[in-house]
Amino acid sequence: MSLLLPGIRRTVPKLAPSRFVCRQCLRQQQPHTASSRILRSLHMRFASTTARSGSESQARFARYFTSTAIPTDAPAQVAKRAFPETSSKSVAYWLIGSAASVFGIVVFGGLTRLTESGLSITEWKPVTGSRPPLTQADWESEFEKYRASPEFHLLNSHMDLDEFKKIYFMEWTHRLWGRVIGLSFVAPAIYFVARRRVSPRMAFHLLGISALIGFQGFIGWWMVKSGLRDDLFAPGSHPRVSQYRLAAHLATAFVCYSWMLLAGLSILRTHRLLADPASASKLLTALQSPAVAPFRRSVTALTVLVFTTVLSGALVAGLDAGLIYNEFPKMGLGLTPPKSELWDKFYSRKEDASDLWWRNMLENPSLVQLDHRILATTTFCAILALFAYARTGRVAAALPKDARKGMTGVVHLVCLQVALGISTLIYMVPISLAAAHQAGSLALLTGVLVLGHRLRVPKSTLAMVQKRMAAATKPR
Repeated sequence: MSLLLPGIRRTVPKLAPSRFVCRQCLRQQQPHTASSRILRSLHMRFASTTARSGSESQARFARYFTSTAIPTDAPAQVAKRAFPETSSKSVAYWLIGSAASVFGIVVFGGLTRLTESGLSITEWKPVTGSRPPLTQADWESEFEKYRASPEFHLLNSHMDLDEFKKIYFMEWTHRLWGRVIGLSFVAPAIYFVARRRVSPRMAFHLLGISALIGFQGFIGWWMVKSGLRDDLFAPGSHPRVSQYRLAAHLATAFVCYSWMLLAGLSILRTHRLLADPASASKLLTALQSPAVAPFRRSVTALTVLVFTTVLSGALVAGLDAGLIYNEFPKMGLGLTPPKSELWDKFYSRKEDASDLWWRNMLENPSLVQLDHRILATTTFCAILALFAYARTGRVAAALPKDARKGMTGVVHLVCLQVALGISTLIYMVPISLAAAHQAGSLALLTGVLVLGHRLRVPKSTLAMVQKRMAAATKPR
């Protein structure tokens, strides 16, 4: 031990004082400054990272275990939970895809009606009805139910099981398609709203469309039920669905399609305008021109006229009115049938004949076809007149380029639709031409809707564009 004491005395003065201080005292002391810039930057980065992780941990702890969270990141949390000003582009593509599916089911529904398959399923089972008959016993059971319907007794008493399977699968596919549209719309709509991918206004649109899809399924069965009434067993009756309910079913489908289409197009247009505020400002200035206002109102009136013509076509289909007077432009010996035929007292149900005029307009096949001819001709002439108006005077100079293209597209569509309508009438309603004519009506409505959409900008979009312009011109 005496030999070690001299070495210890020489070593102790050279040791750092920190080696003989406890760790708690060291933490309370000020940190030593780094000997270089690199070390100082590393110390600062480590300190900031530690502070940030600490604040996040505190906020997370407070959010889960206290009633009020520590307001370290409150603005970001509020922004995350709030609805955005603009909906996502993916929502727009999904809406347009849903509209395309509705377009397809409208055409297929026309084929179901033309092949007289709509009354083959005599029950409405929204859930279990999605499964078709799989065994021979199941098919025999379904065929037995159809044998008890007025359509089988009066029209298809010669039908066997194999023929019944064909019309059954047409109606079953139509109903299954409707279920797929409902599920593929409602489920994504809930997701988009829950994930805040849509604006508040678009969230209400999605809710309205979802409700309309469910209502459409109810109207479909309400329509089919009208063709299964017991009074249709009477001699001389023709078992078919009510033309009023058929028109309501078609009108609801057209409204649903139009709603989806316009909602999707509005989202895409908003993104396009916000991406280039300068071009958007020029477009908005052009649309606010006084010369464009009369044209815009005319397009609105044209949309109503096209939709009314579609409804009259549904009445023609429901009454099989296209199977009479298969010539154009005459109807028999003249441009119109005799007056006694157009205003037949047979269709009046009141003793004073006060319902004579509207009963004949909606239930007399001769007058219903004449009404459809008049409406279709009026629509054709109105579109040609509007096209000429868009190419003359101040309107031609004020209309944006995409609006002029839209007007030209509407002219092409109405010419095609008139040709399909006349051909369907002359050839006595063949299935292919009649289905194409129904598709053409929806295509024409699409063209008019797109044209009207290009002439309007919602106030919310206008406010966002102005806000974006103000932010771009604000000096920094």
